[in-house]
Amino acid sequence: MLGTTLPTPLYPHYEQRYGFSALTVTVIFAVYAFGVIAALLFLGGLSDQLGRRPALLVGLALSVVSAAAFLLAGGLGALLAGRALSGLSAGIFTGTGTATLEDLAPPGRRVFAAGVATAVNLGGLGCGPLLAGVLAAVATAPLRLPFWVDLGLLAPAFAAVIRMPETVLRSGHSLPRMQRLRVPAELRGTFTRAATAGFATRIPARAGLSTGCIGVITGAGLVAAALALESLALLIAGAIVAGLGQGLSVGAGLAAINAEAPADRRAEVASSFFVVLYVGLSIPIIGIGLASQVIGLRASALIFSGFVAALAAACLISLLGRRPTGSSRPGDGAK
Repeated sequence: MLGTTLPTPLYPHYEQRYGFSALTVTVIFAVYAFGVIAALLFLGGLSDQLGRRPALLVGLALSVVSAAAFLLAGGLGALLAGRALSGLSAGIFTGTGTATLEDLAPPGRRVFAAGVATAVNLGGLGCGPLLAGVLAAVATAPLRLPFWVDLGLLAPAFAAVIRMPETVLRSGHSLPRMQRLRVPAELRGTFTRAATAGFATRIPARAGLSTGCIGVITGAGLVAAALALESLALLIAGAIVAGLGQGLSVGAGLAAINAEAPADRRAEVASSFFVVLYVGLSIPIIGIGLASQVIGLRASALIFSGFVAALAAACLISLLGRRPTGSSRPGDGAK
């Protein structure tokens, strides 16, 4: 997951070297997002059929090829290919990796495993820009060194996946098929609220989702204020608060969903959840990139900050208006 966000702080370098516009950078991101969604749709349930290890190895292989594309990049085509491959890799790992950690968790620790999965997914996504930014600031080859480091980190990842125990018995179906995005009827209310809010925790789902929504609303407000006042301090504060809110929301939602998901459909349900999350992640970013060409970056960001805050507020109202339905199974946390 770290490797999927390595290019983020490097876009200014690509813009300077190749003369890219802001719209071109938006297209590059869109290719990555579509790659993630395509992998979740077509390969999201593959590990339920073939096993966790083969699916994870495919994801690692795609990550290697993506890093190689960036190392050899000489123009827009290679960058688009690298981002598409990176998206496919991320799509495999978000669903399959989450299901794998839950499979390997001791009995009664599925909520904790969901929290670990969320921390790994979001932590990796956050560490990628940090690592690439630091390396780009000190390296003589800022567009190459981050991806050499990425390849070095993938080597022990391959070794770990090869050595891990397989938790799924192979079924007779071996070909990838379109993810049907089916969610069991008893999960749909929880699924909708969790996907709308956006992320997860290790505390009861209702409290985590509610607190997360408040954090997203507050963070969006701080970002809007930072844009209006041109304040870097407010921008950093808004990013921190919104990030905490998203992390709480996703963890709580993912824990609640996985606590109720059938074991033989765990990767399918998790992948369905992440499809919704990545669609929600992609629309604002792509929308801001397109709108900024017409009304400017600041106005676009203000509009979308308001949109995000309104969506989180709607989810919060839904949560506050819903009566608790009871507690979950022992050790799995509240649903």
